[in-house]
Amino acid sequence: MATVTAQQEAGCPSGLAPPPSEDERPRVDLAAFVRHDKAGHDTLELMVTGAKCAGCIRKIEGGLLALPGVAEARLNLSTQRLRVAWTPGAMPPERIADTLTRLGYASAAFDPEAAQRKTDEEGRKLLRYLAVAGFAAMNIMMFSVPVWSGEGEMGEGTRTLLHWVSALIAIPAALYAAQPFFRSAYNALKARRANMDVPISLAVILTLSTSIAETLQQGEHAYFDGITMLLFFLLIGRYLDHRLRERARTAARDLLALQAVTATRIGEDGHADAVSARDIEIGDRLLIAAGDRAPVDGVIEDGVSEIDNAMLTGETLPVAVRTGDVIRAGAINLTQRITLRATARAENSAVAELARLIEAGEQGRAKYVRLADRAAALYVPVVHSLAALTFIGWMFGPMLLRALGYDFADVGFRGALQNAVAVLIITCPCALGLAVPAVQVVATGRLFKRGVLVKSGDALERLTEIDTVVFDKTGTLTLGKPKLAAPVSADVLLAAASLARISRHPLSRALVEAAGPGAPAANAKEYPGQGVEAEINGLTARLGRRAFAAPGAVEIEDGAVELWFTLGEKAPVRFAFIDALRADAADVVAELKRRGYRVELISGDRPAAVEAAARAAGIENWRAHVSPAEKTEHLRELRAAGRKPLMIGDGLNDAAALAAAHASASPGTAIEASQAAADLVIQGAALSPILEALTVAKAAHNRALENLRFSAAYNLVAAPLAALGFLTPLIAALAMSGSSMIVTLNALRLQAQTRS
Repeated sequence: MATVTAQQEAGCPSGLAPPPSEDERPRVDLAAFVRHDKAGHDTLELMVTGAKCAGCIRKIEGGLLALPGVAEARLNLSTQRLRVAWTPGAMPPERIADTLTRLGYASAAFDPEAAQRKTDEEGRKLLRYLAVAGFAAMNIMMFSVPVWSGEGEMGEGTRTLLHWVSALIAIPAALYAAQPFFRSAYNALKARRANMDVPISLAVILTLSTSIAETLQQGEHAYFDGITMLLFFLLIGRYLDHRLRERARTAARDLLALQAVTATRIGEDGHADAVSARDIEIGDRLLIAAGDRAPVDGVIEDGVSEIDNAMLTGETLPVAVRTGDVIRAGAINLTQRITLRATARAENSAVAELARLIEAGEQGRAKYVRLADRAAALYVPVVHSLAALTFIGWMFGPMLLRALGYDFADVGFRGALQNAVAVLIITCPCALGLAVPAVQVVATGRLFKRGVLVKSGDALERLTEIDTVVFDKTGTLTLGKPKLAAPVSADVLLAAASLARISRHPLSRALVEAAGPGAPAANAKEYPGQGVEAEINGLTARLGRRAFAAPGAVEIEDGAVELWFTLGEKAPVRFAFIDALRADAADVVAELKRRGYRVELISGDRPAAVEAAARAAGIENWRAHVSPAEKTEHLRELRAAGRKPLMIGDGLNDAAALAAAHASASPGTAIEASQAAADLVIQGAALSPILEALTVAKAAHNRALENLRFSAAYNLVAAPLAALGFLTPLIAALAMSGSSMIVTLNALRLQAQTRS
């Protein structure tokens, strides 16, 4: 379990209302949603409301693991999905929901559509809060600027009138826009903890109260403009964080979208009917036409064909299958119709298991403690204590000093409160909150210009900790497209291509591409999993596997994939194809090694092909024939050994490993599910942007540390001045804005930094 900061333990800045009480929530029979896993456990998946941080994960998982018989409790923040596994009969499933209620979280049987609707509604609420705060701030500025510019010349009545107009806008707007902070602070205080939203809420309430009091007494200073502007900027950060969470959630969702939603089921009477994939039961017979995707795992009962397993293994070549062979959900039938008998339900298919692996990886990343969170761990108790001591000191200190014989003026309740508010305002976590995000915005902008899209808020921070780089092969280290390795006779190439033109096989298409335009062979016939046969000028021609086209030819082991071609009694011709490395792959690997990174290659492809690619790229550590689950497990083993791996992959079989890595990247040509699971998306055909991302990440880390040091130094100087009464709330607000400006300008230095 990752370390959790004081801020995270304190509560979540979610802005969600407390969950309904047990009496208000309708009881649902959860037994209907219990499933059995391969380990023999009962499992239940619930949607949890209100969990937003690593502290929530620890609280929920720890509370459930304490229940009798519970073997696993895993909460994914991105999808709000909680999975609990326990020994059958150890407890009723309702006890899990009751425990969540006792911990302060609402729950219901997991429904992806309901979770998405709730997420969308939360985003819409934040946008409304943001719009109200921005509208109020802009309008109040129209009345505040004349007060500032006309100070000393403006009459008391005019100034008071402008203050009242500002108050009429600011009070309802601030009370409405501050709801996310108020609710989060309330939930934290109710749990007898404090989070970063507590001082923000105090600053809002006390500043509004002070401004109203000043206006009632026709005072010179009111701070309605400052409080609405503060809420506006804080809500921008809150909404961006929400968007990042939603983007992370798309990985598993995009993956499940690739699973077939309908299937053709053959009834006992032989009739075929279209059914939902969710309704398929173990033992059902399914008809899979050419071009269809298998909706569930199963065994072929009848038929011979070729399937595309690239989604699951990353291997580009089709696989010949026949009666008795196993097919996994997500595989595409390429050539002929087959009959499949289901061996698993849709929720237990290979694709669904990949989605669970992705969610497990995302859940692990959610526990990563950001740099700003670590810096903020001491912020709340220090600021609260200082503000309280300031108020107490100015409220009772003068009386004590006078009792000791010192002549000290009494500032009263109003002065004590004003000084305490000045402390809260000047130490308001704007500079601290901007210290890291400002750097991340500039760094991601710079990387965008270099062809790297940064998708995760803390991706750059995790990238600075990387010590191992793990490449996938097909489509990542290589171009993912077979290419004719060596030239052959033009006449032979054209003759072979005439047969290849009737086939959808990837090697046939590569052969056609090498030959150029031409006509297909007449009367050609394709044999699934074998090749193509036709007659050319009265001679039998064959193109395909060695055993089909040239059974007497000598097998060649060079790591290349091949097609064989024979025409009549002429000597067989071998067409060798390679998946060429990206142009800069070897240079990038060499530079990574020079910088001290360990480099590995892991692939689901054949050992010969993986070894050839590893040798060409200069990678000594490689593994082949690795399944998606084994890839993910390897990444977990690296992390368990204390290493921080960067996974770079493009296939759907890489999505779970991308989510499990400490940081991850995916080429722009990758499928959407892999891009969604990755932290970085690299545009173009080159791998060199990876080096740029590592360089910029380290530079951004240095700028962020500089900003945090400045924020600490600023608070060490400014807070005592405010506590001693040297700063009014107006000067405190200006100083706070100035500190935010300084950290932003320091972040902009990244734009001018030259590439190292």
